[in-house]
Amino acid sequence: MRQVIQEVRVWSITIDYGPPTSVSNNSGVVDGYKLSQNYPNPFNPSTTINYTIPKSGLVSMKVFDISGREVANLINEVKTAGTYDFKFNASNLSSGVYFYRLQSGNFIETKKMFLLK
Repeated sequence: MRQVIQEVRVWSITIDYGPPTSVSNNSGVVDGYKLSQNYPNPFNPSTTINYTIPKSGLVSMKVFDISGREVANLINEVKTAGTYDFKFNASNLSSGVYFYRLQSGNFIETKKMFLLK
């Protein structure tokens, strides 16, 4: 005589939903100026520059060569508060070290980038 053993396993998961313990700020509110490092860096021939401004105003972004000579005027216009990406195409420039400077209100910041062809 053959004996058949049946085993039944029951699994259950209980998820309790309660009030949140923390809230992250995803409102898009900008609380300061920021100029990010360009990417990719080094680049050939284009790169992206990301910047954030906390209030509307005139924004200027210029590119300078290693000797300090201005080689490109990328932005010179009034912008509203927010975060922006600017794609810079340097196909008309030669390989080397360049600096990009963001100026808005009393904020001025400069970063270095490398163009390799």
